[in-house]
Amino acid sequence: MPSVLLIPHPSTPGAPVHRLVASVAMTPARAVALSFRVEGDIDRLRIPPPAGPRRADGLWRGTCFEAFVMAGDGPGYHEINLSPSGAWAAYAFRGYRDGGVLDAELDPEIVVQKAAGCLDLDAVIRAECLPRQRAGARLRLGLTAVLEDLGGRLTYWALRHSAIRPDFHRAEGFALDLPPP
Repeated sequence: MPSVLLIPHPSTPGAPVHRLVASVAMTPARAVALSFRVEGDIDRLRIPPPAGPRRADGLWRGTCFEAFVMAGDGPGYHEINLSPSGAWAAYAFRGYRDGGVLDAELDPEIVVQKAAGCLDLDAVIRAECLPRQRAGARLRLGLTAVLEDLGGRLTYWALRHSAIRPDFHRAEGFALDLPPP
């Protein structure tokens, strides 16, 4: 699984986080396996407690990890939100911010581990919850995170930022190509 470094948006410096690394791989069943690792003063982050798997909107208002997934050159894409609590959300868009709730049960199998100085979140997104691909087409991903500190301040992390304000929906953010298995 190749690893990539997420960077904080310049308007939201990353302290208390020192580093955020993500990795992604497509499984033989065409599911997408995601891993996120946050390194830093984890005790200064607001991490929602475990609450079990469930669909929930507004996860981006606090600590959550996200994958924006586009088949080929789009313009349609899906947004997957994963909370350390086990909650998740999924949205389908026809184009830039044009869409709504994805009518599928994601059931992303979220696994969270917290240790001194790091927080890990792993999840598997089933193939039927991803945008439809033509045979042999690649997936383009934007891997992102929103991290909330104990004071309620949010920082926005992504592979690439292309706007003055954080905006994970912009096509420039889909910066990672995932070839078919």
